[in-house]
Amino acid sequence: MLLFRNAGPDTHAHLTPAQKAAMTQKWNDWFDGLAAGGKVQHARPLGLTGRVVSGPVGERVTDGPYAEGKEIIGGYFFLTVADIDEATAIAKQCPGLPIGLTVEVRPVADFSPVLTEVRGRPPV
Repeated sequence: MLLFRNAGPDTHAHLTPAQKAAMTQKWNDWFDGLAAGGKVQHARPLGLTGRVVSGPVGERVTDGPYAEGKEIIGGYFFLTVADIDEATAIAKQCPGLPIGLTVEVRPVADFSPVLTEVRGRPPV
């Protein structure tokens, strides 16, 4: 999975409308190429609003902002790739890198590694 960080509105604020349009086209071309190659299972941008639930029993509910600008996750691509090296190579092509976006490359587990550690086996 690719997680796109530093994706808040401030990341794009300095771009002109023409630059924003060009960036959008680069993203669309990149995504369309990955989709045509069968690499993308699904992908979505995340909305700019939401909530954070915290505390031992979820007693704290806070409307955003959720994190510092550099930590905001703006969306994701769920990929079909051979390994993390292939996902990393795809992440290196991200059109947002030149303007400060970062891409976190993470494997998606079939089940919780923590539960497996506690139970000594995967959940059934």
